[in-house]
Amino acid sequence: MKLPQSYYLGTDVVAIGKNLLGKYLFTCIDGLITGGYIVETEAYNGAIDKASHAYGNRRTKRTETMFQQGGIAYVYLCYGIHEMFNIVTSTEGHAQAILIRAVEPTEGIDTILLRRGMDKVKPNITAGPGSVAKALGIDRKLNGISLQSDALWIEDRGLNFMEGQIAAVPRIGVAYAGQDALLPYRFYVKGNIYVSKPNK
Repeated sequence: MKLPQSYYLGTDVVAIGKNLLGKYLFTCIDGLITGGYIVETEAYNGAIDKASHAYGNRRTKRTETMFQQGGIAYVYLCYGIHEMFNIVTSTEGHAQAILIRAVEPTEGIDTILLRRGMDKVKPNITAGPGSVAKALGIDRKLNGISLQSDALWIEDRGLNFMEGQIAAVPRIGVAYAGQDALLPYRFYVKGNIYVSKPNK
């Protein structure tokens, strides 16, 4: 049921970012399975995208993961606090990635609550990329891991959203990218309570 390796080798990162909505993201950490379906993503189009870590083919110790063949995790630390989980796409050397911004939790709720330090499910439990990673136990130890692994993977369970149910808007927190900050590369399921704010 895992998405095949070939899925991640597509070269249109924007189309894949949109298509990932409704796909189920799972982790198995210390024998505990947690997951849910993806309701918000952001696409980053490699060397030509000023919002991307790899803009201008910038290769650093951190970004090297992005240049590998698609189908692996790119996990980095943001603001020294939040782990951020991205899916690397395209062929080797092209550095495309999709940030998972929100999921609707469906499995391992008790474990998710414990990791998030919450006593009941609220919209912010998995809203925002830092919350997603914390809820699912994703950290930099999983950087570079294959999405064909048994620790981190994505499944297609037949949940599809119609065009009118999906919003395509500018990404969050990338004002430094100038005109590229205006690109409609953020996708979310309209009306879903787990979508991170702002959701305009």
